[in-house]
Amino acid sequence: MNRLIFLSAFYFISISISSQSFNGFALYNSQGSNTTYLIDENQNIAHTWNLTTECNYTVALKKNGNLIRGTKYNNNVLGGAADAGRVQEIAPDGSIVWSFDYADSDHVSHHDLTLIGDNVLLTAYEKKSSVELNAAGYNNANSEKWPTHFIELEPDGNGGANIVWEWHIWDHLCQDTDPNGPNYTTDISNHPELIDINMIQGGGGPGGGGGDWFHVNGVDYNEDLDQIVFSSRFASEIYIIDHSTTTAEAASHSGGNSGIGGDIMYRWGNPANYGMSGSQIIDNAVHDPRWIKDDGRPNGGYLQIFNNSGVSNNVSAIDGIETPWDATTNTYLRTAGQAFMPNSYTTRYECAYSSSGQSASDRMSNGNIYVNASGGQGGAGVMYEVDASGNIVWGPYNADSQKGFRYECDYPGIIALESYMY
Repeated sequence: MNRLIFLSAFYFISISISSQSFNGFALYNSQGSNTTYLIDENQNIAHTWNLTTECNYTVALKKNGNLIRGTKYNNNVLGGAADAGRVQEIAPDGSIVWSFDYADSDHVSHHDLTLIGDNVLLTAYEKKSSVELNAAGYNNANSEKWPTHFIELEPDGNGGANIVWEWHIWDHLCQDTDPNGPNYTTDISNHPELIDINMIQGGGGPGGGGGDWFHVNGVDYNEDLDQIVFSSRFASEIYIIDHSTTTAEAASHSGGNSGIGGDIMYRWGNPANYGMSGSQIIDNAVHDPRWIKDDGRPNGGYLQIFNNSGVSNNVSAIDGIETPWDATTNTYLRTAGQAFMPNSYTTRYECAYSSSGQSASDRMSNGNIYVNASGGQGGAGVMYEVDASGNIVWGPYNADSQKGFRYECDYPGIIALESYMY
């Protein structure tokens, strides 16, 4: 059947059962498009931001009704997957509140972003030469690599922003190849809080020789815990770090609520990465790690991921993970010599529409699961929503977005936009 006819048929079916769907709004930017859309529960366009540059990957709605949007900077020196180089806050009328460029010969922002209060956390590459890599214990690097780091931006009130916090993968590596080199250990499994510099042999994208080393593609912030979760496609793993540190502590192994500075607090999906036995639950790509809001909704407090090949090469899964968080010690509990629990996903929804790349999900307050199956890399390119029984109750809506979001009607940003809608 023709794909457009198929989607149209499902559209009319979905309208007939829309009373079961979550009453909210969806925010998205189609891949390669200059326009961001906000649509209502009936799939009507409630608001648009018509801009002059294309979105690189992610949009987000602030509580004041303004849009945060990563976008392509025309003068990028470094390129790569979902490269941006610029982030902007945009008012409902399309005017730019502030803009910040993060693009030079050694750095460029890419992929995802998330809000930390009024601030914005950006994902970015930083270039490391083969000399630096070999000195750090990489096994015979013959070209540069681009490990990821995060920068937190605070608007300066004058149309720009300042970097107020940073965290770098480069500061939290270990290696077992060079006894005379830094961060040497005889056994990688003794240091799950660090990332083995040699655990990914390969990579993809820019820089030559697989410069896009980790391909970090998703990030989320938990205000209650003051923690950050991020995902790595090439590592097939997700990680949690402490945001309560200073920048200096984030570069070290002490400080912050966790007491371990910027080291990895928790990791999940591929235990072999840190020398542990156990099933590899993330078989390939993973995107959009996020905490389910812990406000009484089903599985509140769980981590949720878009496991692109979770069921098979062609069927994605939305996996929920009940992490072993211990609030009394500010740690994620782990038995010595074993991988972080759980051994497998705690909950799973097998996607009706899948994608091998990009994509996103969320759990709404009524328990429904929202799915954004990206159109990139042959994916379905639709947003939809299912109830607790897996029935499609909204969509599929042909958004063709890398990463879409849904917002509750009582979200302050939606309320702030009411006078600008329709």
